[in-house]
Amino acid sequence: MQINKNIAVVGAGLVGSLLSIHLRKLGFSVMLYDKSPDIRTVNFSGKSINMAISTRGWHALKTVGIEKEIREITIPMDKRAIHDQDGKITNQPYGINGEAIYSVSRGDLNRKIIELAEKAGTQFRFNHKIFDVSLEDATLLAGVNEEEAKVFAHDIVFGADGAFSKIRQKMQRQNRFNFSQYFLHLGYKELCIPSNQDGTHRIDSNSFHIWPRKDFMLIALPNMDGSFTCTLFMPFEGTHSFETINTETKLKSFFETFFPDTLELMPSLIEDYFTNPTSSLVTTQCYPWVYKDRIALIGDAAHAIVPFYGQGMNAGFEDITELFHQIENGNNDWAAIMQEYQKARKPNGDAIAELSFRNFKEMGTDTADEMFLLQKKIEAKFTKKHPNSWLPLYDRVSFTLQPYSEVLEIGNRQQQIMKEVMEQPNIKEIWQSDAVDELILKKLNQE
Repeated sequence: MQINKNIAVVGAGLVGSLLSIHLRKLGFSVMLYDKSPDIRTVNFSGKSINMAISTRGWHALKTVGIEKEIREITIPMDKRAIHDQDGKITNQPYGINGEAIYSVSRGDLNRKIIELAEKAGTQFRFNHKIFDVSLEDATLLAGVNEEEAKVFAHDIVFGADGAFSKIRQKMQRQNRFNFSQYFLHLGYKELCIPSNQDGTHRIDSNSFHIWPRKDFMLIALPNMDGSFTCTLFMPFEGTHSFETINTETKLKSFFETFFPDTLELMPSLIEDYFTNPTSSLVTTQCYPWVYKDRIALIGDAAHAIVPFYGQGMNAGFEDITELFHQIENGNNDWAAIMQEYQKARKPNGDAIAELSFRNFKEMGTDTADEMFLLQKKIEAKFTKKHPNSWLPLYDRVSFTLQPYSEVLEIGNRQQQIMKEVMEQPNIKEIWQSDAVDELILKKLNQE
Protein backbone atom coordinates (compact mmCIF):
# COMPACT_ATOMS: atom_id res chain seq x y z
CA MET A 1 0.00 0.00 0.00
CA GLN A 2 1.50 3.31 -1.08
CA ILE A 3 1.54 6.14 1.42
CA ASN A 4 0.30 9.25 -0.40
CA LYS A 5 3.08 11.70 -1.06
CA ASN A 6 3.11 15.23 -2.33
CA ILE A 7 5.29 15.06 -5.45
CA ALA A 8 6.66 17.89 -7.56
CA VAL A 9 7.62 17.41 -11.20
CA VAL A 10 9.74 20.21 -12.64
CA GLY A 11 9.32 20.62 -16.40
CA ALA A 12 6.03 20.33 -18.30
CA GLY A 13 7.61 18.96 -21.45
CA LEU A 14 6.88 15.53 -22.86
CA VAL A 15 8.61 13.52 -20.13
CA GLY A 16 7.48 15.63 -17.19
CA SER A 17 3.83 15.73 -18.24
CA LEU A 18 3.72 11.98 -18.97
CA LEU A 19 5.47 11.23 -15.67
CA SER A 20 2.76 13.16 -13.86
CA ILE A 21 0.09 10.90 -15.40
CA HIS A 22 1.93 7.80 -14.21
CA LEU A 23 2.28 9.25 -10.71
CA ARG A 24 -1.41 10.17 -10.61
CA LYS A 25 -2.28 6.62 -11.68
CA LEU A 26 -0.41 5.43 -8.59
CA GLY A 27 -2.45 7.78 -6.41
CA PHE A 28 0.07 10.53 -5.65
CA SER A 29 -0.65 14.24 -5.43
CA VAL A 30 1.31 15.87 -8.25
CA MET A 31 2.22 19.50 -8.86
CA LEU A 32 3.90 20.21 -12.17
CA TYR A 33 6.08 23.35 -12.48
CA ASP A 34 7.22 25.00 -15.69
CA LYS A 35 8.99 28.29 -16.30
CA SER A 36 7.02 28.89 -19.52
CA PRO A 37 3.34 29.67 -20.10
CA ASP A 38 0.89 26.84 -20.71
CA ILE A 39 1.88 25.54 -24.17
CA ARG A 40 -1.81 25.19 -25.00
CA THR A 41 -2.07 29.00 -25.03
CA VAL A 42 0.99 29.80 -27.18
CA ASN A 43 2.18 29.18 -30.73
CA PHE A 44 4.87 26.49 -30.78
CA SER A 45 7.13 26.74 -33.81
CA GLY A 46 10.55 27.65 -35.11
CA LYS A 47 12.75 25.53 -32.88
CA SER A 48 11.57 21.96 -33.14
CA ILE A 49 12.43 18.53 -34.44
CA ASN A 50 9.36 16.35 -34.90
CA MET A 51 9.07 13.41 -32.59
CA ALA A 52 9.17 9.80 -33.81
CA ILE A 53 7.41 7.46 -31.41
CA SER A 54 8.66 3.88 -31.49
CA THR A 55 7.96 0.76 -29.43
CA ARG A 56 9.48 2.01 -26.16
CA GLY A 57 7.43 5.19 -26.29
CA TRP A 58 4.20 3.37 -27.10
CA HIS A 59 4.81 1.00 -24.20
CA ALA A 60 4.96 3.91 -21.74
CA LEU A 61 1.81 5.47 -23.21
CA LYS A 62 -0.04 2.16 -23.14
CA THR A 63 0.91 1.61 -19.49
CA VAL A 64 -1.34 4.50 -18.44
CA GLY A 65 -4.01 3.92 -21.06
CA ILE A 66 -3.46 6.92 -23.33
CA GLU A 67 -2.03 5.14 -26.38
CA LYS A 68 -5.26 5.50 -28.38
CA GLU A 69 -5.50 9.28 -27.90
CA ILE A 70 -1.89 9.76 -28.97
CA ARG A 71 -2.14 7.49 -32.04
CA GLU A 72 -4.88 9.75 -33.35
CA ILE A 73 -2.36 12.59 -33.83
CA THR A 74 0.48 10.53 -35.36
CA ILE A 75 1.44 9.39 -38.85
CA PRO A 76 3.20 6.03 -39.41
CA MET A 77 6.51 6.08 -41.28
CA ASP A 78 7.53 2.59 -42.42
CA LYS A 79 10.61 3.60 -44.42
CA ARG A 80 13.33 6.11 -45.07
CA ALA A 81 13.10 7.96 -48.37
CA ILE A 82 16.67 8.89 -49.37
CA HIS A 83 16.89 11.83 -51.79
CA ASP A 84 20.12 12.16 -53.79
CA GLN A 85 21.32 15.38 -55.42
CA ASP A 86 19.78 14.41 -58.75
CA GLY A 87 16.35 14.02 -57.20
CA LYS A 88 16.33 10.23 -57.26
CA ILE A 89 14.58 8.64 -54.27
CA THR A 90 15.62 5.31 -52.74
CA ASN A 91 13.29 3.73 -50.19
CA GLN A 92 14.73 1.82 -47.23
CA PRO A 93 12.13 -0.10 -45.16
CA TYR A 94 12.55 0.31 -41.41
CA GLY A 95 11.44 -2.96 -39.89
CA ILE A 96 11.97 -6.43 -41.28
CA ASN A 97 8.27 -7.14 -40.71
CA GLY A 98 6.91 -3.83 -41.96
CA GLU A 99 7.08 -2.02 -38.61
CA ALA A 100 6.81 1.75 -38.50
CA ILE A 101 7.85 4.66 -36.34
CA TYR A 102 5.25 7.39 -35.85
CA SER A 103 5.73 11.07 -36.63
CA VAL A 104 4.09 13.65 -34.40
CA SER A 105 4.52 17.38 -33.94
CA ARG A 106 6.30 18.09 -30.66
CA GLY A 107 3.84 20.89 -29.91
CA ASP A 108 0.76 18.79 -30.68
CA LEU A 109 2.06 15.91 -28.57
CA ASN A 110 2.98 18.15 -25.65
CA ARG A 111 -0.41 19.85 -25.67
CA LYS A 112 -2.23 16.52 -25.77
CA ILE A 113 -0.25 14.97 -22.89
CA ILE A 114 -0.72 18.10 -20.75
CA GLU A 115 -4.44 17.94 -21.48
CA LEU A 116 -4.51 14.28 -20.42
CA ALA A 117 -2.40 15.03 -17.34
CA GLU A 118 -4.84 17.72 -16.27
CA LYS A 119 -7.69 15.28 -16.81
CA ALA A 120 -5.83 12.76 -14.62
CA GLY A 121 -5.64 15.29 -11.77
CA THR A 122 -2.19 16.82 -12.17
CA GLN A 123 -2.04 20.40 -10.91
CA PHE A 124 0.07 22.97 -12.74
CA ARG A 125 2.11 26.02 -11.88
CA PHE A 126 3.04 27.54 -15.23
CA ASN A 127 5.21 30.67 -15.39
CA HIS A 128 7.05 29.36 -12.33
CA LYS A 129 10.80 29.39 -12.77
CA ILE A 130 12.83 27.35 -10.28
CA PHE A 131 15.37 29.54 -8.51
CA ASP A 132 16.51 27.02 -5.92
CA VAL A 133 15.83 23.54 -4.62
CA SER A 134 16.65 22.08 -1.24
CA LEU A 135 17.94 18.55 -1.78
CA GLU A 136 17.48 17.63 1.87
CA ASP A 137 13.82 18.49 2.25
CA ALA A 138 12.57 18.71 -1.38
CA THR A 139 11.41 22.31 -1.20
CA LEU A 140 11.39 24.56 -4.25
CA LEU A 141 11.88 28.30 -4.51
CA ALA A 142 9.80 29.21 -7.56
CA GLY A 143 7.94 32.05 -9.13
CA VAL A 144 7.54 34.44 -12.06
CA ASN A 145 10.69 36.24 -10.92
CA GLU A 146 13.09 35.91 -8.01
CA GLU A 147 11.63 38.85 -6.11
CA GLU A 148 8.17 37.28 -6.07
CA ALA A 149 9.34 33.66 -5.68
CA LYS A 150 7.78 31.55 -2.95
CA VAL A 151 8.87 28.39 -1.14
CA PHE A 152 6.84 25.29 -1.97
CA ALA A 153 7.25 22.18 0.17
CA HIS A 154 7.11 18.67 -1.30
CA ASP A 155 8.04 15.16 -0.26
CA ILE A 156 9.78 14.28 -3.55
CA VAL A 157 10.99 16.30 -6.54
CA PHE A 158 11.54 14.88 -10.03
CA GLY A 159 13.68 16.99 -12.34
CA ALA A 160 12.31 16.62 -15.86
CA ASP A 161 13.52 20.06 -16.88
CA GLY A 162 15.70 19.19 -19.85
CA ALA A 163 19.33 19.26 -20.88
CA PHE A 164 20.07 22.40 -18.88
CA SER A 165 18.14 21.24 -15.82
CA LYS A 166 17.97 23.57 -12.83
CA ILE A 167 17.48 20.59 -10.53
CA ARG A 168 20.63 18.91 -11.88
CA GLN A 169 22.60 22.14 -11.50
CA LYS A 170 21.85 22.08 -7.79
CA MET A 171 22.80 18.39 -7.57
CA GLN A 172 26.10 19.20 -9.30
CA ARG A 173 27.20 21.16 -6.24
CA GLN A 174 27.49 17.91 -4.32
CA ASN A 175 30.84 16.32 -3.72
CA ARG A 176 31.59 13.46 -6.17
CA PHE A 177 28.90 14.38 -8.66
CA ASN A 178 30.08 13.55 -12.18
CA PHE A 179 28.87 15.63 -15.09
CA SER A 180 29.87 16.13 -18.72
CA GLN A 181 28.39 17.89 -21.71
CA TYR A 182 29.47 17.77 -25.31
CA PHE A 183 28.18 19.99 -28.09
CA LEU A 184 28.27 18.77 -31.69
CA HIS A 185 29.88 21.05 -34.24
CA LEU A 186 26.49 20.93 -35.96
CA GLY A 187 23.49 23.07 -35.29
CA TYR A 188 19.97 22.76 -36.62
CA LYS A 189 17.27 25.03 -38.01
CA GLU A 190 13.60 24.33 -38.54
CA LEU A 191 12.19 24.74 -42.05
CA CYS A 192 8.84 23.76 -43.55
CA ILE A 193 7.16 22.06 -46.49
CA PRO A 194 3.54 23.30 -46.46
CA SER A 195 0.59 21.19 -47.54
CA ASN A 196 -1.05 21.29 -50.93
CA GLN A 197 -4.04 23.62 -51.20
CA ASP A 198 -6.38 20.70 -50.52
CA GLY A 199 -4.51 19.82 -47.32
CA THR A 200 -2.71 16.77 -48.71
CA HIS A 201 1.02 16.09 -48.38
CA ARG A 202 3.30 17.19 -51.23
CA ILE A 203 5.56 14.15 -50.83
CA ASP A 204 5.00 10.65 -49.43
CA SER A 205 3.54 11.02 -45.95
CA ASN A 206 4.56 7.55 -44.77
CA SER A 207 8.29 8.12 -45.18
CA PHE A 208 11.02 9.70 -43.09
CA HIS A 209 12.63 11.86 -45.78
CA ILE A 210 16.40 12.35 -45.69
CA TRP A 211 18.65 14.36 -47.98
CA PRO A 212 22.09 13.05 -46.82
CA ARG A 213 25.06 15.19 -47.88
CA LYS A 214 27.85 13.86 -45.64
CA ASP A 215 28.74 16.97 -43.63
CA PHE A 216 25.18 18.27 -43.49
CA MET A 217 21.70 16.96 -44.19
CA LEU A 218 18.04 17.84 -44.41
CA ILE A 219 15.21 15.73 -42.98
CA ALA A 220 11.43 16.02 -43.21
CA LEU A 221 8.72 14.41 -41.08
CA PRO A 222 4.98 14.56 -41.86
CA ASN A 223 2.34 16.41 -39.85
CA MET A 224 -1.39 15.79 -39.62
CA ASP A 225 -2.24 19.04 -41.42
CA GLY A 226 -0.44 17.95 -44.60
CA SER A 227 2.76 19.87 -43.91
CA PHE A 228 6.23 18.54 -43.13
CA THR A 229 8.49 19.79 -40.37
CA CYS A 230 11.95 19.97 -41.92
CA THR A 231 15.24 20.23 -40.09
CA LEU A 232 18.50 21.37 -41.63
CA PHE A 233 21.53 20.01 -39.76
CA MET A 234 24.71 21.88 -40.67
CA PRO A 235 28.01 22.98 -39.08
CA PHE A 236 28.05 26.30 -37.26
CA GLU A 237 31.28 27.27 -39.03
CA GLY A 238 33.04 26.17 -42.22
CA THR A 239 32.57 26.16 -45.98
CA HIS A 240 28.93 25.08 -45.84
CA SER A 241 27.71 26.40 -42.53
CA PHE A 242 25.23 28.64 -40.79
CA GLU A 243 27.99 31.21 -40.46
CA THR A 244 28.79 31.41 -44.18
CA ILE A 245 25.31 30.94 -45.65
CA ASN A 246 24.17 34.36 -44.51
CA THR A 247 22.47 35.97 -47.50
CA GLU A 248 19.46 35.10 -49.64
CA THR A 249 21.70 34.64 -52.66
CA LYS A 250 23.98 32.19 -50.84
CA LEU A 251 21.00 30.29 -49.44
CA LYS A 252 19.38 29.91 -52.87
CA SER A 253 22.67 28.77 -54.41
CA PHE A 254 23.22 26.28 -51.58
CA PHE A 255 19.78 24.69 -52.01
CA GLU A 256 19.99 24.74 -55.82
CA THR A 257 23.25 22.79 -55.56
CA PHE A 258 22.53 20.31 -52.78
CA PHE A 259 18.73 20.11 -52.38
CA PRO A 260 17.35 21.10 -55.80
CA ASP A 261 14.22 18.94 -55.50
CA THR A 262 13.11 20.86 -52.38
CA LEU A 263 12.98 24.36 -53.87
CA GLU A 264 9.46 23.99 -55.27
CA LEU A 265 8.37 22.30 -52.05
CA MET A 266 9.55 25.07 -49.72
CA PRO A 267 8.08 28.45 -50.74
CA SER A 268 8.89 29.98 -47.35
CA LEU A 269 12.51 28.75 -47.30
CA ILE A 270 14.11 32.20 -47.15
CA GLU A 271 11.75 33.50 -44.49
CA ASP A 272 12.08 30.34 -42.36
CA TYR A 273 15.86 30.23 -42.64
CA PHE A 274 16.42 33.82 -41.60
CA THR A 275 13.63 33.96 -39.02
CA ASN A 276 13.94 30.69 -37.13
CA PRO A 277 16.77 30.34 -34.60
CA THR A 278 19.82 28.16 -35.09
CA SER A 279 19.88 25.68 -32.22
CA SER A 280 22.63 23.52 -30.77
CA LEU A 281 22.88 19.77 -30.19
CA VAL A 282 24.22 18.59 -26.87
CA THR A 283 24.88 15.30 -25.12
CA THR A 284 24.93 15.37 -21.32
CA GLN A 285 25.83 12.59 -18.92
CA CYS A 286 25.84 12.65 -15.16
CA TYR A 287 25.90 10.49 -12.05
CA PRO A 288 24.24 10.06 -9.62
CA TRP A 289 20.75 10.68 -10.94
CA VAL A 290 19.19 10.62 -7.47
CA TYR A 291 19.64 12.18 -4.05
CA LYS A 292 18.62 9.94 -1.16
CA ASP A 293 14.84 9.37 -1.17
CA ARG A 294 14.03 12.93 -2.19
CA ILE A 295 15.26 13.94 -5.64
CA ALA A 296 15.58 12.20 -9.02
CA LEU A 297 16.47 13.28 -12.54
CA ILE A 298 14.61 11.85 -15.51
CA GLY A 299 14.68 12.22 -19.30
CA ASP A 300 17.01 14.84 -20.77
CA ALA A 301 17.83 16.18 -17.32
CA ALA A 302 19.62 12.87 -16.69
CA HIS A 303 20.81 12.00 -20.20
CA ALA A 304 20.32 14.45 -23.07
CA ILE A 305 21.29 12.89 -26.40
CA VAL A 306 21.54 13.97 -30.02
CA PRO A 307 18.40 13.24 -32.08
CA PHE A 308 19.81 10.98 -34.78
CA TYR A 309 18.19 7.76 -33.58
CA GLY A 310 14.89 9.41 -32.76
CA GLN A 311 15.18 7.95 -29.27
CA GLY A 312 15.48 10.97 -26.96
CA MET A 313 11.79 11.07 -26.11
CA ASN A 314 11.45 7.28 -26.27
CA ALA A 315 14.36 6.86 -23.84
CA GLY A 316 12.80 9.42 -21.49
CA PHE A 317 9.46 7.62 -21.66
CA GLU A 318 11.24 4.36 -20.90
CA ASP A 319 12.75 6.01 -17.81
CA ILE A 320 9.17 6.60 -16.68
CA THR A 321 8.24 2.97 -17.34
CA GLU A 322 11.13 1.77 -15.18
CA LEU A 323 10.37 4.25 -12.40
CA PHE A 324 6.70 3.24 -12.47
CA HIS A 325 7.74 -0.41 -12.11
CA GLN A 326 10.05 0.35 -9.20
CA ILE A 327 7.41 2.38 -7.36
CA GLU A 328 4.82 -0.37 -7.81
CA ASN A 329 7.19 -2.95 -6.35
CA GLY A 330 9.11 -0.77 -3.90
CA ASN A 331 6.99 -1.17 -0.75
CA ASN A 332 7.17 2.60 -0.23
CA ASP A 333 10.94 2.41 0.37
CA TRP A 334 11.80 5.47 -1.66
CA ALA A 335 15.54 5.29 -1.06
CA ALA A 336 15.54 1.79 -2.60
CA ILE A 337 13.13 2.84 -5.36
CA MET A 338 15.45 5.68 -6.39
CA GLN A 339 18.56 3.50 -6.35
CA GLU A 340 16.98 0.67 -8.34
CA TYR A 341 15.65 3.13 -10.92
CA GLN A 342 19.09 4.66 -11.30
CA LYS A 343 20.82 1.29 -11.43
CA ALA A 344 18.48 0.09 -14.20
CA ARG A 345 18.52 3.22 -16.37
CA LYS A 346 21.98 4.79 -16.14
CA PRO A 347 23.75 2.15 -18.34
CA ASN A 348 20.94 2.42 -20.87
CA GLY A 349 21.16 6.19 -20.97
CA ASP A 350 24.87 5.93 -21.75
CA ALA A 351 24.26 3.27 -24.41
CA ILE A 352 21.62 5.19 -26.35
CA ALA A 353 23.86 8.27 -26.30
CA GLU A 354 26.56 6.24 -28.04
CA LEU A 355 24.12 4.70 -30.50
CA SER A 356 22.73 8.14 -31.35
CA PHE A 357 26.20 9.50 -32.14
CA ARG A 358 26.82 6.57 -34.46
CA ASN A 359 23.52 6.94 -36.25
CA PHE A 360 24.40 10.46 -37.34
CA LYS A 361 27.08 8.99 -39.60
CA GLU A 362 24.60 6.43 -40.91
CA MET A 363 21.96 9.05 -41.69
CA GLY A 364 24.34 11.64 -43.13
CA THR A 365 26.66 9.42 -45.15
CA ASP A 366 26.00 5.69 -45.06
CA THR A 367 22.39 5.80 -46.26
CA ALA A 368 23.69 7.02 -49.63
CA ASP A 369 26.53 4.49 -49.79
CA GLU A 370 26.19 1.51 -52.13
CA MET A 371 27.98 -0.95 -49.85
CA PHE A 372 25.99 0.13 -46.81
CA LEU A 373 22.76 -0.52 -48.70
CA LEU A 374 24.05 -3.93 -49.76
CA GLN A 375 24.91 -4.76 -46.16
CA LYS A 376 21.36 -3.90 -45.12
CA LYS A 377 20.01 -6.22 -47.82
CA ILE A 378 22.24 -9.06 -46.60
CA GLU A 379 21.13 -8.53 -43.00
CA ALA A 380 17.45 -8.43 -43.98
CA LYS A 381 17.76 -11.62 -46.04
CA PHE A 382 19.62 -13.43 -43.27
CA THR A 383 17.11 -12.29 -40.63
CA LYS A 384 14.19 -13.68 -42.63
CA LYS A 385 15.93 -17.06 -42.91
CA HIS A 386 17.26 -17.10 -39.33
CA PRO A 387 14.96 -14.85 -37.25
CA ASN A 388 16.12 -16.39 -33.97
CA SER A 389 19.78 -15.77 -34.75
CA TRP A 390 19.82 -12.21 -36.03
CA LEU A 391 17.86 -9.00 -35.64
CA PRO A 392 19.26 -5.80 -37.19
CA LEU A 393 20.43 -3.09 -34.81
CA TYR A 394 17.77 -0.57 -35.88
CA ASP A 395 15.00 -3.10 -35.20
CA ARG A 396 16.39 -3.82 -31.74
CA VAL A 397 16.51 -0.12 -30.86
CA SER A 398 13.19 0.92 -32.35
CA PHE A 399 10.92 -2.12 -32.27
CA THR A 400 11.86 -4.02 -29.10
CA LEU A 401 12.08 -3.33 -25.37
CA GLN A 402 15.52 -4.91 -25.10
CA PRO A 403 17.75 -2.73 -22.88
CA TYR A 404 19.83 -0.25 -24.88
CA SER A 405 22.99 -1.51 -23.16
CA GLU A 406 22.37 -5.03 -24.46
CA VAL A 407 21.47 -3.68 -27.89
CA LEU A 408 24.76 -1.79 -28.08
CA GLU A 409 26.76 -4.87 -27.10
CA ILE A 410 24.98 -7.09 -29.63
CA GLY A 411 25.25 -4.40 -32.28
CA ASN A 412 29.00 -4.22 -31.84
CA ARG A 413 29.30 -8.00 -32.36
CA GLN A 414 27.03 -7.96 -35.38
CA GLN A 415 28.90 -5.09 -36.98
CA GLN A 416 32.18 -6.96 -36.64
CA ILE A 417 30.64 -9.99 -38.34
CA MET A 418 29.22 -7.85 -41.15
CA LYS A 419 32.57 -6.15 -41.62
CA GLU A 420 34.11 -9.54 -42.37
CA VAL A 421 31.20 -10.45 -44.65
CA MET A 422 31.51 -7.23 -46.65
CA GLU A 423 35.24 -7.86 -47.10
CA GLN A 424 34.57 -11.12 -48.93
CA PRO A 425 35.79 -11.13 -52.57
CA ASN A 426 33.00 -10.43 -55.07
CA ILE A 427 30.47 -9.80 -52.32
CA LYS A 428 28.33 -7.80 -54.77
CA GLU A 429 27.93 -10.92 -56.90
CA ILE A 430 27.62 -13.56 -54.18
CA TRP A 431 25.58 -11.75 -51.52
CA GLN A 432 22.49 -13.90 -52.10
CA SER A 433 24.40 -17.18 -51.98
CA ASP A 434 24.23 -19.84 -49.27
CA ALA A 435 27.96 -19.32 -48.70
CA VAL A 436 27.31 -15.87 -47.22
CA ASP A 437 24.63 -17.23 -44.88
CA GLU A 438 26.96 -20.02 -43.81
CA LEU A 439 29.74 -17.53 -43.06
CA ILE A 440 27.44 -15.47 -40.83
CA LEU A 441 26.24 -18.61 -39.02
CA LYS A 442 29.82 -19.72 -38.52
CA LYS A 443 30.77 -16.38 -37.01
CA LEU A 444 27.71 -16.39 -34.75
CA ASN A 445 28.56 -19.88 -33.50
CA GLN A 446 32.04 -18.70 -32.60
CA GLU A 447 30.61 -16.14 -30.20
